Amino acid sequence: MRRTSLVVGAVLVAATVAVALVSFFWTPYDPVRVDPTAVLQPPFTTHLLGTDGFGIDVVSRIMVGAQTTLLVGVIAVGIAAVCGVPIGVLSGVAGGWVSEVVMRATDVLYAFPALLLAILLAAAFGASTWTAMVAIGIATIPAFARVARAGTLQVMASDYVLAARAAGTGRLAVATRHILPNVAPVIGVQASVAFGIAILAEAALSYLGLATPPPTPTWGRMLRDAQTYLFSDPVLALWPGLAIALAVLGFNLLGDGLRDALDPRLRERTR
Repeated sequence: MRRTSLVVGAVLVAATVAVALVSFFWTPYDPVRVDPTAVLQPPFTTHLLGTDGFGIDVVSRIMVGAQTTLLVGVIAVGIAAVCGVPIGVLSGVAGGWVSEVVMRATDVLYAFPALLLAILLAAAFGASTWTAMVAIGIATIPAFARVARAGTLQVMASDYVLAARAAGTGRLAVATRHILPNVAPVIGVQASVAFGIAILAEAALSYLGLATPPPTPTWGRMLRDAQTYLFSDPVLALWPGLAIALAVLGFNLLGDGLRDALDPRLRERTR
């Protein structure tokens, strides 16, 4: 069952990445071309999934929207990991009042969710893809900091680290030689889960008009545009919603599968 989660998650993630890569070179139709003669065409006709209220092919918009989704996820998770992991390791290695100050600072950051940060950044710099990436990345820093700190404390209590410190190895050397290699798998799992959260956050921000501006297609804006036709053509909202659900499910299953595969305690229970 655990292996099934890993395989299914990897397949869904690979499919999302493949769709985004293919859209750089080919889409069935122009994803931004308005065609008044093809408005709200039903699925499985000339257009595989039909057209929206502007006559734009839905498949093409979903394919190009995958680019924005993955870009926001990669940059946002990268920002969170680059900032959060050193903070968490520093907190675990230093201990004492340094750890308390660092962790209380992350608690304060929890009070500013991605939506609020995006509103502030959009008011200051305008709505854009970078606004969404920075807002989601900053809001995710505390999660990486807490995971890195927990892993650091566990490694610091191990016998080989105690022996290294007794031999005079400095804290920086302990962090680079022993802590980072051992917490890397946990950070990888957290990154996969955070990627799914970033996809949801990006879709929400796009839905509210706080992320990528038109005419660039995004899954969240496709849901917003489909809201107008919810009663006359409800299937129009199904496709972007399904794309978001499958992408988030893929990254969550991948994270669960990686956790089960990399955790030695879980491996021992399955033997």
